[in-house]
Amino acid sequence: MDKKQNVSRAVIQRLPRYYRHLSSLRAKGETRISSRKLAEMLGLTASQIRQDFNCFGGFGQQGYGYSIEKLCEGLEDILGLKRAHTAVLIGVGNLGRALIKNFSFESNGFKLLCAFDSDRMVIGSGMNGVTVRDVSELYAYVDQHKPDIAVLTVPHAIAPALARELVEHGVRGLWNFTGEDLHLENLGVPVENVHFSDNLMTLCYQVNQSEAQS
Repeated sequence: MDKKQNVSRAVIQRLPRYYRHLSSLRAKGETRISSRKLAEMLGLTASQIRQDFNCFGGFGQQGYGYSIEKLCEGLEDILGLKRAHTAVLIGVGNLGRALIKNFSFESNGFKLLCAFDSDRMVIGSGMNGVTVRDVSELYAYVDQHKPDIAVLTVPHAIAPALARELVEHGVRGLWNFTGEDLHLENLGVPVENVHFSDNLMTLCYQVNQSEAQS
């Protein structure tokens, strides 16, 4: 598919959801799906899905639906899942360990090269095939291995300075779990700021609305 320019962030944020559900269907041996059926699975409208896919040239055939295999392949290409991106993780506390042990970086387009921490108790240890190195080696390692992104699970107070230093050393994207909003658009570096509290408060609002209507 030819990717069109200026695709909205809202569309881009829906693509991983499409891919996750379609990959599950592919694993079950399903071969075709209609926009209506996919919309039902995702809580969207068929029109919305067709509009999203049309941002990238469209994937379907009128009256025939979508090939799940071709959809998955197209989304993998758009999302860059097969381009062997690399990542490092900084901060091997509870959250950092949980990500290393339980999150599949490779199935989401990244190889986690190694992790960094200042705790002598964890430096030199291995987790799920990932070695924990001394944080004092971080910038030399980044200069040598040139990871595409850094995953930040460090205390929020040190996040802004750490982020800018990483960017100066060539890191091209940040996955930020520190609780500190980082904005590096002026440096041309995308940041995904993850706030668990935002999701929980959104759920709280929805529960309150449901109670008010019952």
